[in-house]
Amino acid sequence: MLILVSEAMGRLNHSVVSEFVLLGLTDSWETQSLLFIFSLLFYFASMTGNLVIVLTVTLDAHLHSSMYFLLANLSVIDMGFCSITAPKMICDIFKKHKTISFRGCMTQIFFSHAVGGTEMVWLMAMAFDRYVAICKPLHYLTIMSPRVCLCFLVTSWIIGLIHSLVQLAFVVNLPFCGPNVFDSFYCDLPRLLRLACTNTQELEFMVTVNSGLISVGSFVLLVISYIFILLTVQKHSSGGSSKALSALSAHVTVVILFFGPLMFFYTWPFPTSHLDKYLAIFDAFVTPFLNPVIYTFRNKDMKVAMRRLCSHLVFYRKIS
Repeated sequence: MLILVSEAMGRLNHSVVSEFVLLGLTDSWETQSLLFIFSLLFYFASMTGNLVIVLTVTLDAHLHSSMYFLLANLSVIDMGFCSITAPKMICDIFKKHKTISFRGCMTQIFFSHAVGGTEMVWLMAMAFDRYVAICKPLHYLTIMSPRVCLCFLVTSWIIGLIHSLVQLAFVVNLPFCGPNVFDSFYCDLPRLLRLACTNTQELEFMVTVNSGLISVGSFVLLVISYIFILLTVQKHSSGGSSKALSALSAHVTVVILFFGPLMFFYTWPFPTSHLDKYLAIFDAFVTPFLNPVIYTFRNKDMKVAMRRLCSHLVFYRKIS
């Protein structure tokens, strides 16, 4: 897989353009200062929160179940997703001349689509886990076995990598001879295609189909699955329906936060407004921060496990 990516980047060397200029979000010093504080705090909080979740699930034996395995891996994916564009954006905020190399741009595109595609599949796996837990509780341990969870993990990353390679294949043979300016703070495929020195209408359509329809289709399937769960539970008891609605509200919120910006980017992949780059900030900083808050920190078992882990750390520190 990595060999294919290297070959693709090597074939791009025939382009005249060796780097791209990033215009960023604003030229105002006051806005840049606020943006720097906002992005730094949210990046630090999202990385810390997700890392705490991973460590808690890994170290606490009470959380060694399929549900928490899925939550911990969502945190790993979120840490990777927000680290693709956020660190460079933070470093570039006060720079007058923001640039990214050709290889750096291709690398951003590759990993953003790989991790994004993986998260799409992973959210579906988490929806399936909730379906089994609520609708088939007696068979939950049998259906959601460690082997099944591992298959979900491998499958999601394979699909994400294939999706990203297909996207990258769209631009392998495109000539780039100028201009080389991105009106954004990161590289993405729709803006890159607009800079190619050739007609890219067919490629634009392929991007819309590949990323746009996949995003919309995945979102619709997830919403349908949650509605089906609620309808199934409602047939059995009104109390169970209320409990299921409470449990699923967090999942639905995360799905909307993740898929909302993506559907805007790729359903209308060549916008004339600047709304897309501001939505990208939300996707890069806010969503990875909110995921641990929505999914995990409101979870009673997770909060108990965190307190237990903290008490163990304090105890070991006193002994040492």
